[in-house]
Amino acid sequence: QVQLVESGGGLVQAGGSLRLSCAASGRTFSSYAMGWFRQAPGKEREVVAAIRLYGTTTYYADSVKGRFTISRDNAKNTLYLQMNSLKPEDTAVYYCAASMIWTVTPSQYNYWGQGTQVTVSS
Repeated sequence: QVQLVESGGGLVQAGGSLRLSCAASGRTFSSYAMGWFRQAPGKEREVVAAIRLYGTTTYYADSVKGRFTISRDNAKNTLYLQMNSLKPEDTAVYYCAASMIWTVTPSQYNYWGQGTQVTVSS
């Protein structure tokens, strides 16, 4: 089992930046593909970005390409999401999740954090 705890959310003006972190404990962090997801009120949870076990492959949703960067530090058991040029439409609760397989489908992720709120004001 893996426990995930997100941090780094907050309120930021449009055009600003935030860096989310996800601290993992439990089973070996490097055994899991990791992903960032978000869910806005009234909307389904959607993938933002995902990263393979050793960071060799990444995936980004079209809406965040060129603005967000996912990374991981397996030595520190931590996943990151650097978010630049934030827009009001990025406002959502952001979750990190771990998967035993490489996938960007939320239902195929095995473990989830509690989420952190990101609010972008216009």
